[in-house]
Amino acid sequence: MKDNHFEIELQVRDYECDIQGIVNNAVYQNYLEHCRHKFLNHIGLDFAQLHNDGIDAVVIRAELDYKFPLRPGDDFFVRLKIGKQGKLRIIFVQQIIRKKDEKLIVNARITTVLTKNNRPVSPEILEEKFKEAGINMEQISN
Repeated sequence: MKDNHFEIELQVRDYECDIQGIVNNAVYQNYLEHCRHKFLNHIGLDFAQLHNDGIDAVVIRAELDYKFPLRPGDDFFVRLKIGKQGKLRIIFVQQIIRKKDEKLIVNARITTVLTKNNRPVSPEILEEKFKEAGINMEQISN
């Protein structure tokens, strides 16, 4: 993925693996979410404070393509690029890459919206923070 907006490095822990000795498929979503939260913190947004202010970011769609498994002790990167779709949707295009050989493990597209009082609201509050961090949210097609 070119021009990532953010990247973290993690390591597979033994308890994240299933009986087959590979990372359980559901754990990859935890890795992706952890990266998104770290990204928001990195640009000065506090996920908990947004909630306290009455604004919640809600995942409305998660598309994951599993390409290759991770195993205990593997070091890996979680990368993201952020964009938007239409007026309300925030799109996180993410990848999980094994560190030792840059092998693609997971391709993901996570679609979110902001809500206030359980109703969608414009992501303008986030877009301003992204601009301050030098990130321009480009339109992403389907």
